[in-house]
Amino acid sequence: MAIAPSTGFGVSRRTFLAAAAAGAGGLALTACTTGGSSNPSPASFDKDAIAAAEAARPHTGRTVEYALNPQGADIDLGGIKVRTLAYGDSVPGQLIRANVGDELAITVDNGLDHQTSVHWHGIALRNDMDGALPASPNIESGQSFTYRFSVPHSGTYWAHPHVGLDTDYGLYLPIVVDDPREPVDYDAEWIVVLDDWTDGIGTSPQQILSDLQSGNGMGSMGGSGMGDMPGMGGMDHGSNATTTPSTSTPGVLNSGEPSALLGGDTGDVTYPYYLINGRIASAPTTFSAAPGQRVRIRIINAGADTAFRVALTDHAMAVTHTDGFPIVPREVDALLLGMGERYDVIVTVKDGVFPLVAAAEGKNAHGRALLRTGSGDAPDPAFLPRELTGRVGTVETFAAAQSVVLPQNEGTDVNLVADLGGDMMSYQWTINGRNYDHAEPLTVKEGDRSRLTFTNMTMMWHPMHLHGHTFQVVKSDGSAGPRKDTVIVRPMESVAIDLVADNPGDWMLHCHNGYHQEAGMMTRLDYLP
Repeated sequence: MAIAPSTGFGVSRRTFLAAAAAGAGGLALTACTTGGSSNPSPASFDKDAIAAAEAARPHTGRTVEYALNPQGADIDLGGIKVRTLAYGDSVPGQLIRANVGDELAITVDNGLDHQTSVHWHGIALRNDMDGALPASPNIESGQSFTYRFSVPHSGTYWAHPHVGLDTDYGLYLPIVVDDPREPVDYDAEWIVVLDDWTDGIGTSPQQILSDLQSGNGMGSMGGSGMGDMPGMGGMDHGSNATTTPSTSTPGVLNSGEPSALLGGDTGDVTYPYYLINGRIASAPTTFSAAPGQRVRIRIINAGADTAFRVALTDHAMAVTHTDGFPIVPREVDALLLGMGERYDVIVTVKDGVFPLVAAAEGKNAHGRALLRTGSGDAPDPAFLPRELTGRVGTVETFAAAQSVVLPQNEGTDVNLVADLGGDMMSYQWTINGRNYDHAEPLTVKEGDRSRLTFTNMTMMWHPMHLHGHTFQVVKSDGSAGPRKDTVIVRPMESVAIDLVADNPGDWMLHCHNGYHQEAGMMTRLDYLP
């Protein structure tokens, strides 16, 4: 039988696992109608190899079905009502949840007036279901398509379109893949989705890109007094500051402070609001727990142009996973997340009301949600926890758990290079000197062990994302860092990653800044037949 999907962000993991076990008897099938595409598959597209890789993944024999309806929707962000694009009638869209080895069958009915797709960010799935051209077709307006794939790894993931600037609307949702063998060492789960928001309030994403490309956003650059932390200028930590919503003109070049964590400028766009779970800071969602409980918080950055520094007032966070994979647990006060990154943390909660704050790095504004475990009033919406200026976890802070460290063979079969280029004046962004329209894909053969080196030759930071794979970050001292699929590359610096070519197909490799990607910073990693 098919397993009924979970709903909402507070569903019990134990409840879902019990339902999955009860539904182990059969396989549900859903009719699949392609939306069509004018983009033929390239010559390297090897259907037999893709089918063989899918067969080698774990399979439980269960199918979990969902339906997604991308459409125009009226959304209440907390007293601010907007007309936007969303999955159904909520932002974020409904949680998708499955077990390792389950087959997901997700039917997408495209109610938009243009093509769409759904990319399953971070999941090492079969290439022809990736939700990005040329691997899988876009879905035409008014048409349907069923994505069907197994999920090989547990972890925190998310989904979003891979068409134009649709990444800067409300089309995103969280995905959780559970491993029934994993001990349940927490009492409650809180899924936290971060976003930067302009649609229906400020300048449209299309106009933002046009302004950036024409230089019309340059006049908004300005300065403000430096605060007590690089990238957090003007914020009065632990007191009532006046930083929400953003007071800068929305939809123009970011005029905040540079960030030491990001190595310089923090982003291209000033947004009118920053959201947590679809709500502005003055009208936050509330998560309820009991004092003393261990809460697993799954944090997802679904923004288009904003890195967030996240902290929970009066609590330290024990970081356990990044981009779905376990790390050696490490306690921090705050975390830095670039676009597309995810972190899981465990917090033993105290008694009271505690703001969870996602400070838009260098943009002098923030999103907010509340953790409530007892009575009391929440601080003013402008309150910022002192933890934001404490121990901030970045990719260099963490190391992969031994169970997921890639084999450390001597040398690599292939050395790959991705030089990141571009500038703000022309607003053209490239990989290896080419924008995507003229890209020369990187190539590997199945079974290769490759080292890919990103070298950032620009003055902007770039969160680089590889589809269909996880990779091992090589830390600055040469040691094995965490397993990830998205990594921040700071200005004028290099980051090396190791990956095993174990998922054949043609895969996107791009900056997860939505505006950099649309302006050309994307190429492919293609498997040779």
